[in-house]
Amino acid sequence: MSEERKIEIINTCSWWASWRKDVIEHSHCCDRFQNVNKATGERFGLMIHSQEPSTPREIFHVDWVNNLPPGGEKSQNACLVIVDRYRKNQIFFPFHKADTAMDTALLISHRVISHNGPFENIISEMDPKFTSAL
Repeated sequence: MSEERKIEIINTCSWWASWRKDVIEHSHCCDRFQNVNKATGERFGLMIHSQEPSTPREIFHVDWVNNLPPGGEKSQNACLVIVDRYRKNQIFFPFHKADTAMDTALLISHRVISHNGPFENIISEMDPKFTSAL
C-alpha cells in the first residue's frame, strides 16, 4: 500500500498531532511495507512487433488453452489453438495438458502442415513445454 493510501485511510478513522509524519516514517522503516513495494524478478523486455503477413500460411500463432474440464473420448483437458494471421483462420485441437513439445510438434506436422502446406513462421507463447529445453 502506498504512503498516500495509508494517509488517506488513517485520516478517515483517527487523528493525533504528528500522525502524517508518523505514517510516512513507519512506511519507510516497516519491513512488510518494504517487501510489498519492492520490485522483484527480471524486468520485462520491450515488445517486438511481429510483421504483417502478405500471403496465406506465412505466419501462424500457436497457443494453448489449459485447465479445461476433461472431455472427448480420450478425456482431453486442454486445447491447442493455431491461427493463420493472414486469413484469420483458427484451427482447434483437443489436447492433454501433460503432452510434451514433441507431441505438439507431431500434431502440427501431421494435422496442420499435411493439410495446409508448410509455413514460414510460427509465433508461440513462452510455454514451458518449449522453453524448458532451452
